[in-house]
Amino acid sequence: MPERSDDPIRAKCFHATGTFIEFPRDEIQGSIPERLEKIARQFPDRTAVESTEHRLTYRDLNRTANKTAHAVLSACGDKNGSVAVLMEHDAPVIGTIFGALKAGKFYVPLDPALPHARSKFIVDDAQAESIITDTKHLPLAKTLMESPRRMVNIDDIEDYPDTDPAPRARPDDLCWVIYTSGSTGRPKGVMQNHRNVLHFMMNYTNGLHICSEDRLSLLYSFSVNGGAHDIFAALLNGAAVCPYDLRTKGFGELGQWLMDERITIYHSVPTVFRQFAENLTGREDFPNIRIVRLGGEPVYARDVSLFKKHFSSDCILVNRLGSSETGSLRMFFLDKAAEPSNNLIPVGYAVPDNEILLLNDSGAPAVADEGEIAVRTRYVSPGYWRRPDLTAAAFFEDPADRHEKIYRTGDLGRMLPDGCLLHLGRKDFFVKIRGYRVELDEIETMLNQFPGIKDAVVTALNNNSGDERLVAYVVPKTAPGPNVTEMRRFLERQLPDYMIPGTFISLAALPLTDTFKVDRKALPNPKGLRPEIAATYAAPGNPIEAALVRIWAEVLEIDEIGVHDHFFDLGGHSLAATRIVSRVAKASPVNLPIKILFDCPTV
Repeated sequence: MPERSDDPIRAKCFHATGTFIEFPRDEIQGSIPERLEKIARQFPDRTAVESTEHRLTYRDLNRTANKTAHAVLSACGDKNGSVAVLMEHDAPVIGTIFGALKAGKFYVPLDPALPHARSKFIVDDAQAESIITDTKHLPLAKTLMESPRRMVNIDDIEDYPDTDPAPRARPDDLCWVIYTSGSTGRPKGVMQNHRNVLHFMMNYTNGLHICSEDRLSLLYSFSVNGGAHDIFAALLNGAAVCPYDLRTKGFGELGQWLMDERITIYHSVPTVFRQFAENLTGREDFPNIRIVRLGGEPVYARDVSLFKKHFSSDCILVNRLGSSETGSLRMFFLDKAAEPSNNLIPVGYAVPDNEILLLNDSGAPAVADEGEIAVRTRYVSPGYWRRPDLTAAAFFEDPADRHEKIYRTGDLGRMLPDGCLLHLGRKDFFVKIRGYRVELDEIETMLNQFPGIKDAVVTALNNNSGDERLVAYVVPKTAPGPNVTEMRRFLERQLPDYMIPGTFISLAALPLTDTFKVDRKALPNPKGLRPEIAATYAAPGNPIEAALVRIWAEVLEIDEIGVHDHFFDLGGHSLAATRIVSRVAKASPVNLPIKILFDCPTV
């Protein structure tokens, strides 16, 4: 493998004890339960799972999984079918997951916080044979599946054997179907098999040198891909995994919890890290954290600054690119001496067995070093559960090797001369504004540099005229936050006019998904809202002003416009100016040049 610029930092990425043992390649040809049983024999008394309420050793975990497996086999038989897992984000659910796998089943995680209709859809679509749950959630489970005979209550499994069931899973058998949001508004289930997950864990383990002395945070829900990876990365290596429920405990206790639990590997999306780190006082001390691992969203220079400010000199920041379909594709390592050359932090260099391709819109190799990121690998999801249409659109046979597939991620990337990859965001985050190609991430980056803004997201919405318009949602650092006029003036110094959002909406916090990414679909519709501009609202004082206000309101799609409101602060632009002048000409004998609206931009 060619030398990479972060090799010296990567070489320091070891636990202080130096006890790392490489994850051998031959073990990816086994099953997840076989690897767990090997670890349980090796470390029976070592802590496997620890939360505020529970502590399980590897012996405890394996026995719980065995009892669950025997209960599932009794209820469902031994064919490789699906079982849903409906429990809280805590230690018991982890034993349940391994129990399902030991029974030769593939599990479908259900977060109890999901809307009932979504959970019901997942249970039905996954054709779940059974629901594994506990007494607390048994009433909910019964509303999701009609047959009570198919319920496995883990609070009632004490009489089942705690011995390892006969090995049932094969490398190609499915181990999970995890549902993610679908572009059609219907959740889609990403399938994975044992071989792929073990391959992911091999790369994860060997890339970060995970060892039995490590303690991994579990901030992601067990029902999403990031949570599954943290669970298996810890427990297939003899390390401890420590669940923390962000939804119920919030960020206020997280710093103390990380110290109390002696966490060595922190993992979250950048949004969570940013919110957590910005609320630290500076008095916290995290001597045990050796890795801060971020992924799932762009990482910016300000995230690196927060990392350098609050973590020890021995700590390493790892930016990662991956997906539910492929596992880790790229990793980039930074230490406290790192000085980012750009605001956007690279996702880094290759991991074994995953070749990155950059494709143009037609799916051919991009001529330039920029395009849609695709991966050529044999360790890729078999596809989307019962969705051959979606599978065919994203997964392709490799014409050069029948054992490998090419998966199109829908993300855009740029390859730097040394083979380091920049992740430029989702392909659908690129929009056309008045004929110009605009990258929403670039606007967000600039807004996040404004001193009064804590967080920002930019979207593109269609207006009544069929044009795309940019809408910025900002979370101010203090109340009251900056007004639209101030933000526009700041952006005008950085960006061309077609990249300036026409609408700015202030929020107390950005809405988040179950994985704590920004939930763009939950952002409020700004239609009709008068922006918080510098000018105080003043009503029209005569019929001419009233007529002009009506025209402006129709063109700009704002319900209330004051006579002193600045045209461009209201979201106006050259195309809207043309429409206003045209309507004024139709409504009156006066033929105004468009330039007058730029020179005198108020009613």
